[in-house]
Amino acid sequence: MASMASAIASSTISNLPLREIGQKSPSRSVTTICSRLRTSVRATKGVSSVCEPLPPDRPLWFPGSSPPDWLDGSLPGDFGFDPLGLGSDPELLRWFAQAELMHSRWAMLAVAGILIPEWLEELGLIENFSWYDAGTREYFADTTTLFVVQLVLMGWVEGRRWADFIKPGCVDIEPKFPNRKNPKPDVGYPGGLWFDPFMWGRGSPQPVMVLRTKEIKNGRLAMLAFVGFWFQAIYTGEGPLENLRAHMADPGHCNIFSAFSAH
Repeated sequence: MASMASAIASSTISNLPLREIGQKSPSRSVTTICSRLRTSVRATKGVSSVCEPLPPDRPLWFPGSSPPDWLDGSLPGDFGFDPLGLGSDPELLRWFAQAELMHSRWAMLAVAGILIPEWLEELGLIENFSWYDAGTREYFADTTTLFVVQLVLMGWVEGRRWADFIKPGCVDIEPKFPNRKNPKPDVGYPGGLWFDPFMWGRGSPQPVMVLRTKEIKNGRLAMLAFVGFWFQAIYTGEGPLENLRAHMADPGHCNIFSAFSAH
């Protein structure tokens, strides 16, 4: 949750209250503004090399609130929410943004991996599906072998991702063509022929920011959905589609509040 809270925080210097600045001495006001500008530059350096900061009137999580002073809105999905100030450190902010992005993508895959097999089971295409106890099932190899293979493969992938985080573009595998311009390295968004064959993530910054914002918003929804699936599996012992049908049949009794009622 810390990564979610900090990755969506943002601000611009234009949000500084003019009345407060006017009450201070000119030299002190200039020093304060320059200091905050330097902080904003440090905070966004390396966060995104493609997206541009959003205007001061961007949508906020609470209308009329003032976003934190250390960010400028260049993060996708920025709604000015950072009540604990976790994103005030530029390096931590950069890491939190990547952590949220990776967790969002994994959550979207997880939600799809839960809903689609359950739907296929209802169609009679697969049998005895249960995502909740999938780790206890018998597969083509024993659990230890599968764990070691997964550890090696994930370690290799995560190692390359970490290297790209430290030095963007150092693990680029994009083929070089004389008449094709390779995408500018942007951590978390490799793009190119392998990851963006339709070139949706290239062009002017505004549509790129729109697409990335849609991705992170869907990812946040998926993270919440997975927590809901987990809670439902523990409480009801059923899958999310079964719970959805039960809720639609009797919303007054089959809802989140019934989980806390006495039995």
